[in-house]
Amino acid sequence: MRSVLSVSLPEKMASELDAIARATGRNKSDIVKESLGVFLWEARFRRMKKTLGPKAKASGLITDDDVFKVIS
Repeated sequence: MRSVLSVSLPEKMASELDAIARATGRNKSDIVKESLGVFLWEARFRRMKKTLGPKAKASGLITDDDVFKVIS
């Protein structure tokens, strides 16, 4: 099922979106959906990091290298 959302954009942002859509041959809706998808993924990642960060730190996993060593 799909949901329709109407969004009001500042003129400069709307102009940039139009220009990028023309330059890439993509429609504005697809660009906005992709951008929102990235935003939502990053928001989920930040929430997970906030939740799991203290647990990882307590386990001695401080850096990316620490995590890499554990999973390698």
